[in-house]
Amino acid sequence: MLIFDIKRYAINDGPGIRTTIFMKGCPLSCIWCHNPEGVSGQKEKLYTKKKCIGCSACVEACPQKALTLTADGIVTDKNRCIVCGNCAEVCPALAIEISGTEYSTDRLMKEIEKETLFMDRSEGGVTFCGGEPLLHPDELLELLRRCGELGIHRAVDTTLFARPETVRKVMENCELLLVDLKQMDTKKHRLFCGVPNEQILSNLRMIAEAGHDFHIRIPLIEGVNADVENMTQSAAFLASLPWKRRCVNLLPYHDIGKGKHEKRGSVYNPNRYPLSAPSEETVERCRSIFAGYGIETIIGG
Repeated sequence: MLIFDIKRYAINDGPGIRTTIFMKGCPLSCIWCHNPEGVSGQKEKLYTKKKCIGCSACVEACPQKALTLTADGIVTDKNRCIVCGNCAEVCPALAIEISGTEYSTDRLMKEIEKETLFMDRSEGGVTFCGGEPLLHPDELLELLRRCGELGIHRAVDTTLFARPETVRKVMENCELLLVDLKQMDTKKHRLFCGVPNEQILSNLRMIAEAGHDFHIRIPLIEGVNADVENMTQSAAFLASLPWKRRCVNLLPYHDIGKGKHEKRGSVYNPNRYPLSAPSEETVERCRSIFAGYGIETIIGG
């Protein structure tokens, strides 16, 4: 499977100190995505123009003759590029990176086991993230089972846009699911995230009815989901679930993904929807709505 990052000593991806594994490939295409390099299931080349020193080492190393040094930096002919990684290997300024490294489950387990001391001391563990880890059910389940045999706490950060049987198997092999609730209206969910939401909501209800632990995070975005109608529908839906935790993390919008799109040569929010961070007044209004349904809210994290 392709991994595009391994984050050590993570503190926002579940309890304690954790190792977070980022798997490539995601069925959603959220316009505000913080990890756009994780959407494609293929290797990608990333280029940071401001790091480039114009040495042409990458141009000379490319076996496909796909690179050209111009006044605007390195330009890649995507019809020629095979993402072999030669350019990244020779770049002295690290201006070129390859997003996506092939890992076997054995190799990933070795990476996870390096941090077990910190996990044990902090009551942490491992979190499988993405992209969407449920796109790799066989590999994910093997990793979850092997971590379970070692007594490692297992969390899976998922969109829940997957077949119910896959969600059920993953649920049965981890201690915690981390789920973003983005938009309750399915047409708007398709508009902003590329897919409808019926399967997501159905899977979330299934998890709650099974009594499994999950965290809900809501990316709070003016112009997408911070309005009274959506927040009320979100709170009402969550309140209807048999859910012990009854606490939601509200995550105010930021555009950190914009710089990553520049590296990929893609466009952030190409349709230019009006996205903005919520005002303090909006945040407090959202908190009040959830409180009215008996649900605690935490800002950030």
